[in-house]
Amino acid sequence: MRDMRAVVQRVVGSFVDVLEGDTSERAGTIEHGYTVLVGVAQGDSEADADWLADKVLGLRLFEDADGKMNLALSDVGGSLLAISQFTLLGDARKGRRPSFTQAMEPGAAEALFERFCERARAQGCDVATGRFRTHMRVHIENDGPVTLLLDSKRLF
Repeated sequence: MRDMRAVVQRVVGSFVDVLEGDTSERAGTIEHGYTVLVGVAQGDSEADADWLADKVLGLRLFEDADGKMNLALSDVGGSLLAISQFTLLGDARKGRRPSFTQAMEPGAAEALFERFCERARAQGCDVATGRFRTHMRVHIENDGPVTLLLDSKRLF
């Protein structure tokens, strides 16, 4: 069983540049919030994208007045920088070259990534993104550092 995955990082700033030949273009930037790397697996559905967006937005990773992580993104007026990253589905258990056969084909993966972003926007979150299927440089200023891995179907 594969699952839609996300690496969530609390950031004080983050931006993504899209590289094309010798030029680069700033595709998205946020100040305070989360940078989320999203990987879509074969068999994922709109329900996985919705669950992941709801989970990310509901996470309480910001500190309250007592120094405890009790505040969500909306509580602190934070933004989201979402980057599609199929390599999160890489399997390197055998050999030295990872296999990406569990990643969803690009067209369907892009649709689910966009659904994740739209679900977050529908809940009032400011969402910036990179550009699907391009070479990007992601600049992340992690705060804490605080980093979580989320899986939409992981059973414990």
